[in-house]
Amino acid sequence: MKIIRVNTPRGLELKGAMFNCDKSDTVAIMISGICSNVFQNDLLTATGELLAKNNITFIIGHAMDAFSCIAYSDFTTGKQKYTGVVFDDFSLSYEDTESYVKYAKELGFKNIILMGHSLGSNKIIDYLGNTPDNFVNYFIVTAPVDLSHWFNVMPNVKECVKLAEKYKNEGKGDHILPYLFGGFSPMSADAVLSFYNADNLKNCPVISNEGKTDSLYNIKINGSFVIGEKDSLVNGDPQGFVEKINSYTKHPELNATIVASGASHIFYGKHEQYAAIMLDCIKKQMCLV
Repeated sequence: MKIIRVNTPRGLELKGAMFNCDKSDTVAIMISGICSNVFQNDLLTATGELLAKNNITFIIGHAMDAFSCIAYSDFTTGKQKYTGVVFDDFSLSYEDTESYVKYAKELGFKNIILMGHSLGSNKIIDYLGNTPDNFVNYFIVTAPVDLSHWFNVMPNVKECVKLAEKYKNEGKGDHILPYLFGGFSPMSADAVLSFYNADNLKNCPVISNEGKTDSLYNIKINGSFVIGEKDSLVNGDPQGFVEKINSYTKHPELNATIVASGASHIFYGKHEQYAAIMLDCIKKQMCLV
């Protein structure tokens, strides 16, 4: 594995990771979920190692929200900038995903598979449903979230939003809230409001009915939708959840829906199982042997 540096149009240099295979014509790009990165999520490492062994290069696309707080290089100024989920702007997620896809394209890969996990899945749906390019050959969406439903079931969300609005009105949008947003992540007031109002990522509204499905319908390629049997964010119906999401695509009959036995939302203890599912999807759909 090596760390890669991917430039964005706004001047921020994202730090991703690559499991490289020199003989590979195919790359799988995984856009990670919120607070999910290669240093703390073994699911990413397990997937990268298995794909690389099977002649598929694997890129982990760390977006701004992959770390609580980390120093990035701003190549327009040549200085370090602190960002990450603490200071994220979720309206820019399309740009981050696009930057990784174009990075892979510039490396010369013939086949590009775009993958996402959790909020990363919502990000790739947003990208695929809005890009004018045809760089991606196949997608794998794993554990997407109905974001409005997510906000309703996670702790502290309403309290955080109310306090964030107060901070914003007081000119303190860059101040970090004194408790964790959703019970899991430190965030500045601006980041909380950006996340809560991220209409671009409210693209799987199958439980809350709050959001739009245009991005799903506008996806031009086929793919797979994967969910854990014990995912806690699907109202107890994992199969129905992914089938409903798939139903909004233009040709749902051409996509696969897969329920991973015994797996949770984060596939805890099921990393190898997840990696095997990813490999199987890629081999079948890209006709790789």
